[in-house]
Amino acid sequence: QVRLVESGGGLVQPGGSLNISCAASGAHWTIYAIGWFRQAPGKEREGVGCITLSDGSATYVNSVKGRFTISRANAVNTVYLQMNSLKPEDTAVYYCALGCPGVDSDLIPDDYWSDGTEVTVST
Repeated sequence: QVRLVESGGGLVQPGGSLNISCAASGAHWTIYAIGWFRQAPGKEREGVGCITLSDGSATYVNSVKGRFTISRANAVNTVYLQMNSLKPEDTAVYYCALGCPGVDSDLIPDDYWSDGTEVTVST
């Protein structure tokens, strides 16, 4: 079955950096894109960005553009989310999924999401 396993979440100070990873496995098809999402307590889920695995191209929402970088890892179907210049408002549970942010993300099956990893930006 499909698994998406994250690692690297934790506590970081404002202005600091954190790198989290997402490893997808078990798919019976070629995975073309992996998306990153986040949800802060009491707020709706929002998209962060997405990477196309075939060429490594990535897109980002404006709120993280210039600070976050999504990249491919050496391992197949594994991606990183490098977060720099972190702000308290970046505090959220971060998820990866087999799909990109957008209206269609509501249709991504539940099993195609990671369990989420907590990122806390605080002094």
